Amino acid sequence: MVVFVDRVDAGRRLARELESFRGDDLVVLGLPRGGVPVAFEVAAALDAPLDVIVVRKLGVPFQPDLAMGAIGEGGVRVLNPDVLAAARITDADLAAVERRERAALEARLTRLRRGRPRIDLTDRVVIVVDDGIATGSTARVACQVARRLGAAQVIMAAPVAPRDVVRRLPEADQVICASLPADFLAVGAFYRDFTPTTDDEVVALLDAAADRLRHAAPGLSVADCVDTDVQIPIDGAALDGHLHLPDDLNGVVVFAHGSGSSRHSPRNRYVADVLSQAGLGTLLLDLLTPTEELDRAKVFDIGLLAERLEVATAWLRTREDTRNARIGYFGASTGAGAALSAAAELDSPVAAVVSRGGRPDLAGSRLAAVRAPTLLIVGGNDELVLSLNRQAQAQLSCPNRLEIVPGATHLFEEPGTLAEVAILARDWFAHYLAVPDRTPAASSQR
Repeated sequence: MVVFVDRVDAGRRLARELESFRGDDLVVLGLPRGGVPVAFEVAAALDAPLDVIVVRKLGVPFQPDLAMGAIGEGGVRVLNPDVLAAARITDADLAAVERRERAALEARLTRLRRGRPRIDLTDRVVIVVDDGIATGSTARVACQVARRLGAAQVIMAAPVAPRDVVRRLPEADQVICASLPADFLAVGAFYRDFTPTTDDEVVALLDAAADRLRHAAPGLSVADCVDTDVQIPIDGAALDGHLHLPDDLNGVVVFAHGSGSSRHSPRNRYVADVLSQAGLGTLLLDLLTPTEELDRAKVFDIGLLAERLEVATAWLRTREDTRNARIGYFGASTGAGAALSAAAELDSPVAAVVSRGGRPDLAGSRLAAVRAPTLLIVGGNDELVLSLNRQAQAQLSCPNRLEIVPGATHLFEEPGTLAEVAILARDWFAHYLAVPDRTPAASSQR
């Protein structure tokens, strides 16, 4: 049985099956929520624009998990007559469910697009992507919606699906799957990590995909850059990471978080994408192994996390393409404390540090020894963390600044706040990593 690590892994593996569809007329549509992280990887690999295609399952009233059909944009509806008959669904029952789901569909469209216009599908090749196909109802209506919106060719793609269902999807011109197991239980059974995707994560991925295309240099494709998963040896084990190096490298930013799965965080990936547009390389790094992440004490072991950051930095120095690059740290949560603790070492090569909603206070007395210019970014409504950042800033003697993002809470989930974080971080790193010996910015607070 094929098992995917998570939706990122599934998307990258699915993208290899879809390489033949690469072209200027291609659009990738992700099914929210779980299909969007998969679609994001497919769109990135194929240099294609990404959008969502929103559909809603019509669940049997007394057994909502059982689909009697699905609906989509444009008034499209697909029904399963066998389920309708077996469940003895009346026209009134169906109308009530559809009315409720139609309202939910429209609300989700508003929430996910947030004013972003729908990509025109007229005469385009469209790949509809989900994280898996079970009954096929959602896939069928999604393909019909894409066709009604003008698509010339509709490809349904998913990492995994049952063979018999794939044979019964006439709405798609082709169905592409990375795996077609004979024994199909449920989509989640084929993933090690099937954590639910949130609407905010979907929005962050759509923003990152749009920014990637908007700022892409003419003629520059993903193939022109280093973009690869890496493993960094540590004490008989390895730290998983993802390294992206633009063609014209202006420094490398290492992302630090106490979580063991931070390299797949949509928020981190969004910020990393914005940094790459400024010519900055990024190393999205899991500072803990999957086993260590289960130990809550290790998430707050600042000494351990800082040591791992130092190992990752030394590893970058062993690579020909990053040996001479200036290094920055982007820390979130406990990773901010670890980043500052590592930067306090006498021989630290770190040239700049940015903390996003982090806990720099966890670096303790080592804050006074930090020499790298440090930017602290905190949400205006994250009162406790804001207070801790102010206390930490008072101990810093390096060039530093505290930026308060108005209206933002701890995770910067409010519209536009994560984009502001990314822009602040980009400008800070571009200032201190790209050109040595610049005059440092003065300490201040907005």
